[in-house]
Amino acid sequence: MFGPRGAMLGSGGVSDGYEVGSKRQRMMESNPYFAVSSGMSGYQPYSYGGGFQPPPFPVVRLRGLPFNCTDIDIFKFFAGLDIVDVLLVNKNGRFSGEAFVLFAGSMQVDFALQRDRQNMGRRYVEVFRCKRQDYYHAVAAEVNYEGIYDNDFHGSPPSRGKRYNDKDQMEYTEILKMRGLPFSVKKPEIVEFFGDFKIMEDRIHIACRPDGKATGEAYVEFASVEEAKRAMSKDKMTIGSRYVELFPSTPDEARRAESRSRQ
Repeated sequence: MFGPRGAMLGSGGVSDGYEVGSKRQRMMESNPYFAVSSGMSGYQPYSYGGGFQPPPFPVVRLRGLPFNCTDIDIFKFFAGLDIVDVLLVNKNGRFSGEAFVLFAGSMQVDFALQRDRQNMGRRYVEVFRCKRQDYYHAVAAEVNYEGIYDNDFHGSPPSRGKRYNDKDQMEYTEILKMRGLPFSVKKPEIVEFFGDFKIMEDRIHIACRPDGKATGEAYVEFASVEEAKRAMSKDKMTIGSRYVELFPSTPDEARRAESRSRQ
């Protein structure tokens, strides 16, 4: 059963007595280690006197999801794994193409990571580890943005604007990073994509892994900082069947990506 705003609930709307979805904020109280399952794979609270380290927080982040993605699509993508919560990340009221998925245990996360860069529809989806705080911050941003509060949430939630800097507030150089490109993309397609802007065609770098396979990212240098800012109007527009995300970058980041591609 699926709750509102992309939360997946256990049978009967609870997971071993713990409600998720509208009660996510309870997970943000003083004890960050909470039980999400009573089985052997469950996540157990940390015992400070026990002398052991807790297992990693069982959450992954997804990137590159289709804009029409639903929690059910994510459930199908991770078929066979024990999902506790799905949080679709919205920014300024629009789905960002990212999501957090909370699993019942760290072993489930290991299996989930094996599905990195598998397809959902016609898009490949990145699956990677993230920090507990990243998940909590996304939950807090959603609670703040939707204005959902109850007696379990004490005090004012963190400002959404402080958690997530809009791209137009970031520091720009002449370089933009492209993410979500088709693996088969070539430089002429990138030139065409930015056809209305002045780019340095000899300063386009399509990032590759050491084995030569494309990563789906590229770095493009523009004639000026202002031109790079103007080109951000192409953010979330498509090349082929894929929408492409744009981010401000730096010469150092572009050089590091180029160096990795040559290794």
